[in-house]
Amino acid sequence: MEIEKDVEESGIRFLVSKNLKRLRGLQNISQMDLAINADLTHNFINDIENYKKSISCKTLAKLSTALKVEPYQFFLPETMPDEKIRVYVKDFNDSLQKIVSDLTHQYAPEPSPSMRDLFPQDKKERGK
Repeated sequence: MEIEKDVEESGIRFLVSKNLKRLRGLQNISQMDLAINADLTHNFINDIENYKKSISCKTLAKLSTALKVEPYQFFLPETMPDEKIRVYVKDFNDSLQKIVSDLTHQYAPEPSPSMRDLFPQDKKERGK
């Protein structure tokens, strides 16, 4: 993936602003609710979305956590060529698979051997 040579701070601030609005809108969360969940002020959220303020890494982490999104999602451009979209989709898919795996291990652990004996899966075992 090639990075533009003249990426400017204003361009990054613009991306963060647009993506914050987009991510918040996708979840139908008000600025006030986001501010409360992220431990930020409503005015600060408004200033970020209106391209008036930049954010620190700490604020990015708070917003990512409050919106339950990956931090990189704040830096996605509005339009992308197909090859870049494929990279992001693969990254998203990998992240989603990890989350599903973690949740599966957390909430649906493997049955103990004694449970396997009680509920055999093989038809031959049922007849015994």
